[in-house]
Amino acid sequence: MDEVSLSGSHPPCPCLVTFPDSLQKGFSPIWLRRPAASTCSTNDYHAQPRSTCRGLYHLPQWYNQNTMLQDLNPPVLIARILTLIVAFTIHEFAHAWTAEQLGDGTPRLNGRLTLNPLAHLDIFGSLLLLLTGFGYAKPVPVNPYALRRRTPAGMMLVAAAGPLSNLLLAILAAIPFKLGLISLNYSIGTFLPNISFLLQEFVFINLILLFFNLIPIYPLDGEKVAEYFLPPSGQDTLMRIRPYGPMILMALLFLLPMTGFNLFTYLVGWPANRIYTLLIR
Repeated sequence: MDEVSLSGSHPPCPCLVTFPDSLQKGFSPIWLRRPAASTCSTNDYHAQPRSTCRGLYHLPQWYNQNTMLQDLNPPVLIARILTLIVAFTIHEFAHAWTAEQLGDGTPRLNGRLTLNPLAHLDIFGSLLLLLTGFGYAKPVPVNPYALRRRTPAGMMLVAAAGPLSNLLLAILAAIPFKLGLISLNYSIGTFLPNISFLLQEFVFINLILLFFNLIPIYPLDGEKVAEYFLPPSGQDTLMRIRPYGPMILMALLFLLPMTGFNLFTYLVGWPANRIYTLLIR
């Protein structure tokens, strides 16, 4: 998630985050949509390993493209809440901690240099995410001038810290599988999610957050990362389209798939699925 600049050059904007679910009835998330030729059915998810299915990430048992809420059974809802609280909190704390290390005390002065989820979670954004699979957390305020006094890469490092924290969380959660401490279990549990299901979802959701937030469109973190590495002409282009960033993002998410081209399949789903396989298998 992007940080709020206090330079006055552009206004704060809620940062978009994703979860592998549908925002609207009948709309399957584009980075999870499988090819029509896939031989796997949604109900097979917990009966076989994900890698046995053709296409991208095999849709989890709780996903149902015909409804958003009916399949939110207790273990799935609990797993979703726990995962997103941790993922959101660590992501935003990583922004704040990195800014502090680079000499910008703005996040600390605004109470964001903390692991308290209440300091980072947006009430409406969190509720929206739980109900629809799409939401946001509070953006972290930073002072770009203070960051650039330490290093020209200040804004880039602060922006990159969020997605990289999601990668670290995914790696840590996958360690028990690699060490053989926990076996792959494709049942979700009765009331509470079993540990295998919880960790698998935790790994994949964090990978989705990693790659989605690296997309170079404002207000996502990838815009600041790309701005640092692009030549001046590319930076000017990002600056010009920045006011339209949220609209562009919405169009790519919901309108482009209607043409039959799912850009996010390649930008988010494909790399998330590949890294997931490397971490879990």
